[in-house]
Amino acid sequence: MNVRPQDQVKTASSPSQLRITDMRTATVGWEDHWHFTIIRIDTNQGLSGYGEVRDLASKNYALMLKSRLLGENPCNVDKLFRKIKQFGHHGRQGGGVSAVEMALMDLAGKAYGVPAYVLAGGKFRDRIRMYCDTPNEATGEAMGKKLLNRLNQGYTMLKMDLGVQPLVGVKGALSWPQGMLAGDAEDKMEKMLNIHTLMHPFTHVRLTPKGIALLCEYAEQVRAVVGDEVPIAVDHLGHIGIDDCIRLGQALEPFNLAWLEDLVPWQFTDSWVQLERALNTPVCTGEDIYLKEGFLPLLQARAVNVIHPDLSTSGGILETKRIGDTAQEYGISMALHMAGTPISTMASVHCAAATENFIALEHHFSEIPFWSDFIEGLPKPLIQNGYITVPESPGLGFEINEEVIKEHLIAEDRGFFEPTPQWNTSGSWDRRWS
Repeated sequence: MNVRPQDQVKTASSPSQLRITDMRTATVGWEDHWHFTIIRIDTNQGLSGYGEVRDLASKNYALMLKSRLLGENPCNVDKLFRKIKQFGHHGRQGGGVSAVEMALMDLAGKAYGVPAYVLAGGKFRDRIRMYCDTPNEATGEAMGKKLLNRLNQGYTMLKMDLGVQPLVGVKGALSWPQGMLAGDAEDKMEKMLNIHTLMHPFTHVRLTPKGIALLCEYAEQVRAVVGDEVPIAVDHLGHIGIDDCIRLGQALEPFNLAWLEDLVPWQFTDSWVQLERALNTPVCTGEDIYLKEGFLPLLQARAVNVIHPDLSTSGGILETKRIGDTAQEYGISMALHMAGTPISTMASVHCAAATENFIALEHHFSEIPFWSDFIEGLPKPLIQNGYITVPESPGLGFEINEEVIKEHLIAEDRGFFEPTPQWNTSGSWDRRWS
């Protein structure tokens, strides 16, 4: 029997003939709070690509895009992104478009047999620094010990919460109009206002001198445990106005913090300019901003020192690289926010590898023992000595672990990549010009 040479060649795909045939979802979660929708885009050649809708967002943000993608070639990533990006927005509303873009990059990389970072222009680094988020602890000493444990795991950059929440109930630490803080049990205004959804300038919650002193004492205790050399960023300062942000930021300057994050809503560019000029600690925002156009006002005003996109909101791999490259032109660095499964994390890894002014990628779930198990084909644990190695395998570089996904499906939605024919058509004329 004669064997032809071409019969012995293993081809990944016929990219020019690749077509999208389906989109399906599975929603996983843990701790009765977190949930994440994984999307799978299927093709006529048996290739599937995976993406992830941002934490706590609706899977419908992705499913509504299915009708716009069926029959398209997923290798035309930019063309399809331009087609669907009108259906995203800031915050969790960017989650659908971003998830689709991740899956398209996964498919295109698999079709051509190259890692996703190659499609983004190549890499600047072989491993990605991770920084570890750490929620509130009761005392600075307790926080310091928790951060020290992170250092012992190999992390070289840290983040902690440091804000007004632990001061609620501490006599003399805060002042506020009655009804603006939980705890005003006799005030019916509490039922009309939600401090978590009311923008910072409108709460009029203020730190007293005692409150500022307590937060500084907390930071001092942390530094006493972990030392002065490790970078520590600070988040969740609370819904306080810009004047109190400046007072607190200036008081915290002796502790050499890496940055102060989301002091005020990102939309208020003029306030960020005021903060950046008033403080000697870097300021950072951006996890809820969609597309490069959303970042431009902050960049053009040089209103921040660090931008902090979340790839699951900002538009996916290629758009976030564009954001980072634009920031670099203004002398501004890029860190990446991330509170997701390894699927969105690996998409972020490819973007970070391809972006020169990248600092570090966030990790929220160091204490979730099964976190790395959602995917296969990469080292376990995925984060080793504070870094993720950039994979050289095609696409995003992993295969999903179906059993682990099935084990962690959320109670409200136990479907495991079930058919979604109800999303095949839209009945909408989407053109945005006449």
